[in-house]
Formats: sequence, structure tokens, C-alpha cells
Amino acid sequence: MSSLHSYSSSSTLSLDLESVTTTPERSAAHTPEPGLLPRNSQYVMVLGGLGYIGSHTTLELLQEGYNVLVVDDLSNSFEDVLSRIKLLATNHRSAKGLTMPLLRFENIDYRSPAMHQVLSRYTTSESSITSVIHFAAFKSVSESIARPLAYYRNNVSGLVDLLILLEEFNITNFVFSSSATVYGAKSNVGRHLSEHDLVHFDESFRNDSGVEVSRLNGSLGLTCPYGRTKYMAEAILADLAKASPWMRITALRYFNPVGCHASGILREDPRQKPTNLFPVVASVVEGRQDQLHIFGSDWDTRDGTAVRDFIHVVDLAQGHIAALRAAVRSDRKDAFRTYNLGTGNGMTVAEVIASFEAATQRPVPAARSPRREGDVGSCVAATARAERELGWRAIRRVDDCARDCWNAITMKNLELAGKPLEL
Repeated sequence: MSSLHSYSSSSTLSLDLESVTTTPERSAAHTPEPGLLPRNSQYVMVLGGLGYIGSHTTLELLQEGYNVLVVDDLSNSFEDVLSRIKLLATNHRSAKGLTMPLLRFENIDYRSPAMHQVLSRYTTSESSITSVIHFAAFKSVSESIARPLAYYRNNVSGLVDLLILLEEFNITNFVFSSSATVYGAKSNVGRHLSEHDLVHFDESFRNDSGVEVSRLNGSLGLTCPYGRTKYMAEAILADLAKASPWMRITALRYFNPVGCHASGILREDPRQKPTNLFPVVASVVEGRQDQLHIFGSDWDTRDGTAVRDFIHVVDLAQGHIAALRAAVRSDRKDAFRTYNLGTGNGMTVAEVIASFEAATQRPVPAARSPRREGDVGSCVAATARAERELGWRAIRRVDDCARDCWNAITMKNLELAGKPLEL
């Protein structure tokens, strides 16, 4: 049996990962050691790879045999996530008689000038970064309203600088973490959202009925600075792809990620106050919060609470693997392509809370509160494009998400009690 003990951050790196930790302060003095990287090693670089979605994607990459270079500044994540990822990946690979791929870590802000040194070390005659997955954007709707400049600086300016750097190192396969917020006011029209509902260049296509439809570029009714940064980022990527048709840029529009790894060992555990539904529900169940606030009970939905497309984070992570594979297929013709990652099934917030109560056999006290600025009443994905072109679809249900989150609560309590975790 494999076991995970609660190591300190420093011991996690030195004992488990043989990694090189670079900070902006000392990166200028860092010189790579001879033979640091194995010969002919290729990496997927995951920016923000220790965060909620990033960590689950890093795990899926390792399980599928990819070498991974994680870049994370730990501003909203913890270093011990690395050993959790390694434990789960090693267990998965060894059960199949497979060797463990390389997992390396750079502790650095993706916007730092020291990123040039990182790419220099990993882009040599003996090693290369073949693809980049970008999770390092700020993501809170409410925080973006309070701190818009921080969001524009990190999510937009930071992206531009990153793309210039990737261009210098001839890294052409780029997967971008986008969001359903880019659809703006179209979220409230009462139907599933298609990728055609937001395009960055005018286009015509045939709908499901065979009727030719035209779409003008642009988005109307973006409800928050966060959504605007994602829209701007997509527009920048679309323009870059048009100017550089040899690139393969994929923007994945997430709907509402929930859940965690079924073991409960890898979970949503941010440094900052959580705003996603399931961590807040969990804090109520654990008694750390008196009640859950349901924002908006007067939406035009079946019970008055907002409808969302809740997708299990493991399904979401596997969507990134599918996107990487599809990008290098010979039949891909577009340099820039967008995909919805959702289930295609909408559930109300009240229904999700009921699912969590059923999984935990505990009540979740809730109070109905006014709508939050930036919220929409309904947001559900049309998933046909991802199913057709990526060969991917979500297979897990909200009940699975609730069960896995309860496992995570149980595992976390075991850790706090000082007990080792075992698979």
C-alpha cells in the first residue's frame, strides 16, 4: 500500500520530486546543473498546476504518461499538492505495470522575467516543452469587480507576455483555460450555449436543422471584469492564430467545475477564501460556517435558484488531455478552436445542495440572499463539438461530485488528526 504523510513543504520537494525550485528573487543567479534533465525528455508545461483544476489535470497527464513541468507561484495553492499528485499517479501507473513519468516543479509567477530562464533550461537539444496548458489566471467574479486592474494585469497583460515568450521558444501547442462567462447575456436566453454563440471572426455555419446561420464576432452583456478578461484573452489568441496559422491554440470554455479525485486525497483546497459552491457547502457541513447563502431565489427557473452546468473536475481534466491529442492530429485545420466543457445538463443550486445532503446524510442550512453582481440565471453547455472533435464527453454526475467531496472532507479530517492516508 502507498501512504501519504503530512510532510512539510520543503521536505516534500527534496524527498519526493528531485525538482528545481526557482523564485523570481534568485532565478537570475541560477545556473542549470550539467545533466539536470534526462536526454530526449519532452514536457507539457502546466501553469498554475497546483491549483484546483490544474492539479487534477497534472495528475491525469502523468497517468497518461506525459512528463509534466508544473509552474505555480503558490499564491492560491500549497506545495504539498505535489506529493499528493505523485502518490496517486504512481499508484495508478504501478497498478498497470507502467513506469512513472517525470514530474518537475518551478515555484515562480508565470509573469516573472525569470520564466525565460525556465524555458531555456527545458528547451535544449536534450529536452523540450511541447505544449503549454494555462491555468494561472485569477478567477473570482466578485473579486474581479472589486479589483479589476489586478485581473486585467494578470489575465490579459500576463497572457500577452507569455505568448511572446512562447513564440521565442517556438512552442506552438497552447491550451487556454477559458470560461462560459464569455457568453455574457446569451447565458440567459434559456437554451444551451453553443461555441457559435461567441466567435471572434464573422462566420457562417449550418445549424442542426441544416439552415445556414451567420454570426458576427463579439460578445454582448459581459457581466464582470473576469468575464471580460477571458473574452479579451480569447480574442488575443484568435488574432495570434490568424497571424500564425501553424499554431494550435485551443480555448476550453469551462462551465461549473465541482468535485475532486475519488480518493479525496486531491481536492479543492485554496489558500484564499473559497467562492465555488461545493467548498462553501463543505464548510457548512463541517461546522466552519453557520449556513450557506444562496444568491438569487427569483430567477426564472424551476425553483427560483440559478441553473448551472456542474461538471466533475476529473471529467474536465480529461478534456484537456483530449484537447492536447486533438491539436496534433493531422485532420485539425483551424489554428484556433473553442470548445465547451460541460455536461449539457443544467441543475439548480437547490438541487445540488440536496444532492450533497443525500451524499453526506447531513443537512445543509441555507439562507436565500439577493442576487450577486455579475451572476446570470442560467448557463448550460451544448457539448456536441467537443464530443465530435475531441472524442470527449463528461461521464460523471453531480451525485458523484457530492460523494467525492465527502470523501475529501473525511480525508482532510484524518490528516488533521495526524493519521497517514492510504490508498
